[in-house]
Amino acid sequence: MARAAASIHYDRNAPRRAVDLSLNEDLVARAKASTRNLSATVEELLAGYVQQVQARRRAEDEARDQVITALNAFHERRGFLSDEFSTL
Repeated sequence: MARAAASIHYDRNAPRRAVDLSLNEDLVARAKASTRNLSATVEELLAGYVQQVQARRRAEDEARDQVITALNAFHERRGFLSDEFSTL
């Protein structure tokens, strides 16, 4: 679990603050029985989640950029499909 948090960059020395969360009591009890520091465990899991979301967004942005580049190249080679129907 520490590996997921290790590769995301965030200020680990930022001040800590309490937050209100509504969580399933049974799940929290089971999690507490599985870890010595629930806050640290949740922080690691949250860092991993943030890393996954950021990676997915970067991949989506890259895919979008590739489509735009391909369309621009197509338009440079062939022109716009609507050119033959232009009324101007």
